Parts: sequence; structure tokens; C-alpha cells
Amino acid sequence: MIIGIIGIGLIGGSLAISLKESGLAEQVIGMDASQANLDKAIRRRLIDEDLPLEAGIRASDVIVLATPMDAMVTLLPQLLSVLRSDQVIVDVGSTKQALLDTVLQHPNRGRFVACHPMAGTEFSGPEAAVPHLFDGKTCVIVDAEDSDDDAVDTAKRVFGSAGMRFTHLERSAHDLHCAYVSHISHIASFALALTVLEKEKDEQRIFELASSGFSSTVRLAKSSPDMWVPIFRQNRDHVLDVLDEHIEQLSRFRTQLIKRDFDGFYDRIRRANQIEKILK
Repeated sequence: MIIGIIGIGLIGGSLAISLKESGLAEQVIGMDASQANLDKAIRRRLIDEDLPLEAGIRASDVIVLATPMDAMVTLLPQLLSVLRSDQVIVDVGSTKQALLDTVLQHPNRGRFVACHPMAGTEFSGPEAAVPHLFDGKTCVIVDAEDSDDDAVDTAKRVFGSAGMRFTHLERSAHDLHCAYVSHISHIASFALALTVLEKEKDEQRIFELASSGFSSTVRLAKSSPDMWVPIFRQNRDHVLDVLDEHIEQLSRFRTQLIKRDFDGFYDRIRRANQIEKILK
């Protein structure tokens, strides 16, 4: 099949690699607001050619929407309005409520499958695209009952050929769960980076002392604001709920330190160790 990818960054570019390696994609067409990104994607052979949006849509069997979330909300209704009945659109967005609300009553809603491949790194752009990014990871299909059966089957072929397994959620549950397992992690990492940068002005000293623990904890702070601010904007309410709980947990640690309650501190760390049972 011919795959058109709108947004040739980390996710779009990595998916292009996987689909070409698996043999599912006979041809990959790239579409992007940045010609520089398209030129990089051509040089890296992530895509076979780049086309303007309208021409790329017409030429594609499956269209992958891999832009930042704010652009998705604008583009998706427009794309559905020009879609043929034999085409399918999938997205790779990290939030779903706002996106799906824009096409709730659209006559071509059934040709769209809301997908969230749970994979990524802290890097962005076509230069960040890597093989095997999706191997063994989970792809969430959201509100599948609102999509045509054959469209869902096509979406599973696309992400399944990239090595993913599947689960299903409705939109609100998806956004809440992602606030807990992904979005709060990024805010915490941004905050830790800002804390260290504020207190430690000698950046070389940070580099010299940084251990693997610090590096892994703050890794996500390198993530692009162009991608993450739209996610926080669209999932604001759920992120606020999770952030309130996170702040409460930090406050309890602070109180125990003030009171020199190190037995309580020990107990709380032991409780936190239970996360190992989930992450095995």
C-alpha cells in the first residue's frame, strides 16, 4: 500500500522506517509544513518522495497524521472532508478527547481510526527517527466502535507490521491514563531540570557530577515544547488532577524531612518500591 505521512518527525519518520522494512509500504509519501524536514527525510531515505498536502492525500491509501496535537485538531476535519471511501486516516496523538470532538458528527468519521502508539524518545525531528522504535510496544486504539471495521483492520495492519500489540480504550480513560503514565513524567522532568539549573549555575559542574540516575530522571526535559505544550493544553484537566496528587506526595516528603521523620520516610520509599510489581 502507499502510505502518506503528515509530519516527518520522530514518530512519523520511525514509522516510515518500520513500514518500509516490513514490506507493508510499497511507497511512503512525506508531507510536512517544513521543507527542511522533508529534505532531511529524503536524504535519510525515510520517505520516497515529498508532495504538497492535497497531492499527497490523493496519492495515499493510508494517511498517518503525525503532527503536533494543535495541528491535528485543525487538519483532521479538513482531511476527512476530502477523503475517498477507500482511504483510511490514522493518527499517533497523545491526547484524544479534543481531537475526537472535532469530528464527532463528521459524515466520514468511520474512515478515521484514533491510535496512540505508546513509544518515543526525548528527541524530535526527522534526524531522531530510528528503526524498531515500536517493537513490542502497545498501540492504543481509541473509540474503535466509531470507526469502520475495515478501517480498524487497516490500522492494525499498519501498526502491527511495526511490531506493536494492541489495546482498546475510550477517549476519556485514554487521556486520564496518559496523564498518569506519560504527561506527569514530562512535567516532573521539566521541573527537576529547572530546579537544578536555577540552583547550579556552573553547567560544567552539573555535567561532571551527573550520574546515570540523574540523567535518566531528567532525560525527558530535553523533549520539544512544540510537541508538549499542545498536549498539556488539550489534556489540561487530567494533567492538573495528576499534578495535584504529585505535589501532595512531594509535600508529604517535605513534611517528613522537616520533622526528621525518617521512619516515615523509609515506609514511604518502601511503598514506592511496589511500582516494581507493575513495571516488571
